[in-house]
Amino acid sequence: MKQKTLFIVASILLLVGFAAGMFIYNQQQQEAANQLAAANRAALLRMHAPSLGKADAPVVIVEFLDPACETCAAFYPRVKELMAAHPDKIRLVLRYAPFHPGSDKVVAVLEAARRQDKFWPALEALLANQNGWTQNHVAYADRTWKHLDGLGLNMEQMAFDITAPEIAGVIEQDLADARSLKVSKTPEFFVNGKPLPSFGFAQLQALVEQALAETSQR
Repeated sequence: MKQKTLFIVASILLLVGFAAGMFIYNQQQQEAANQLAAANRAALLRMHAPSLGKADAPVVIVEFLDPACETCAAFYPRVKELMAAHPDKIRLVLRYAPFHPGSDKVVAVLEAARRQDKFWPALEALLANQNGWTQNHVAYADRTWKHLDGLGLNMEQMAFDITAPEIAGVIEQDLADARSLKVSKTPEFFVNGKPLPSFGFAQLQALVEQALAETSQR
């Protein structure tokens, strides 16, 4: 009987010790994630980056996007739906990672449209018609123009602006930040500075929900 009691007590102590160890481990993992988020912040948020949503939204999704990326085009409306499900709580910041051949020229088209306050309509038009200006994973910027009809863009000004050195500088900076953050594919997401644990929309949604819960407790 005494041995049985000792066994039960020992088992309970082991379980308590295991639970305590797991708690400490999870706390350490969370602290490491917070430190990584702080270290990432400078490379993630640049003044030049286009953003959608309230500037003071508690949750910030940073997406490294290649306009020629099929997965980016598929994810974009789902990210918009996620934002709509949490009005004024999420801000989307886009950074460029034009990894496909010719995609940097398409980024220049988007930035030129941005100079006329038409960035988001232009982005959505190009993503929706991606098959019309990409072929075999190569982007052809000259084929994008017809998909921008109806947006009220001054095309003559667009043709001039796409060669602006400032736009080339934006692309160069975004690619440098992508390298420093070890971004090697698109889309790549960070939520309040934290990268996804693994790729997928469910993982993005879970990280957003976690960030919303954390910010609501502050």
